Amino acid sequence: MPIYGKLIWLLHIFLPYNLVYVECFAYFCSCIRHILNYYIMKKNVPPITINGSISIEINPSDSTSWKLAMLLEAAHNPDNLTIEQISAKYGYTREYFYQVLQKYKSKGSSGLQDKPTGPKTNYKRNFENVKQILRHRVLDPEASSEVIAQKMRQAGVDISQRSVERVVQEYGLQKRGFIGQLLRKRKNQ
Repeated sequence: MPIYGKLIWLLHIFLPYNLVYVECFAYFCSCIRHILNYYIMKKNVPPITINGSISIEINPSDSTSWKLAMLLEAAHNPDNLTIEQISAKYGYTREYFYQVLQKYKSKGSSGLQDKPTGPKTNYKRNFENVKQILRHRVLDPEASSEVIAQKMRQAGVDISQRSVERVVQEYGLQKRGFIGQLLRKRKNQ
């Protein structure tokens, strides 16, 4: 059984099986399968050496030159290999080969570079939300992050307790630091 099959089997055990989750779960499993295929295939591929007037070794960990070497081999194909065979040699699928080719045609070699995944901005901890968290923290230094998160949710801001904790930690407003000083000043007054 491939590793992603084992992972899917484990997820079936731990996740509740409800018809509402089936579609999301199927999408999640397909994403996991593609990610694991990418890393499993790349891990088992040895470096390729290109010989000519000079000798160059291309390592699979350098993804840009690896993809470019695959495209160059497909362009100059003296052995009449199919696209499937060439892409398998480099640890990719035929579909991914054509995606790489399209990126190269549209953006050149810069299109072959791996892009970071995930959100590009911090949409939960934006400037306004951070301002509100800091205001709540300074006005009520004894309030926990859970209380601050609840106050913000009551005000219509969708934010988690962990996001509040991150903001408080980022600005150094934990109870033992700056907030502790504010509490001591209030007791002395």
